Amino acid sequence: MDNFQSRTDCELVALFRGGDKGAGEELLGRYKNTVLSVARRFFLVGGETEDLVQEGMCGLYSAITCFEGDSGFEKYAYACIKNRIRDAVKKSVNNKNYALNRFLPYLEDGDGMTASEFSPEEALIGSETVNEFFEIMKSSLSPMEYRAICMYIEGSPIAEISVALNRTYKQTDNALMRAKHKLRRVLNK
Repeated sequence: MDNFQSRTDCELVALFRGGDKGAGEELLGRYKNTVLSVARRFFLVGGETEDLVQEGMCGLYSAITCFEGDSGFEKYAYACIKNRIRDAVKKSVNNKNYALNRFLPYLEDGDGMTASEFSPEEALIGSETVNEFFEIMKSSLSPMEYRAICMYIEGSPIAEISVALNRTYKQTDNALMRAKHKLRRVLNK
């Protein structure tokens, strides 16, 4: 039996690709806490953290099977985990029935469907809060940051946003990071 703990991540990837399932299990075990850490920072509409952990583990498996290189697996795996979880969250938010389910939810009753306790007034107040938030965003961010974050919230990938803004991928990613930091500061006040 091979001592996998003494092996580097890249060595384990190579062993796994050579058919050694134990090497894959070792990598999954090594990065399980990373997956948990990333998953806890996100919220899945209609789901639980365990669902995000599962998505993160799929991202990790993808990283193990697709990684090419002699070093840098840790960063690559982290990016794959985070992107897979982010995509799952975006899909849950972009669900076509999301707005309807959010503002007019129904609970299944034994006899059929009954309206929940979420009233139209609460929906109106919720939409006013969203509008206020977008106004705060507009006043706190540069025009490019605002456009980038709005497209990001709508579920557009960074590559698509960078084309729409006529910026490089890196410039767009930096604008999104700045916007997120500024909004975090505004929300914490």
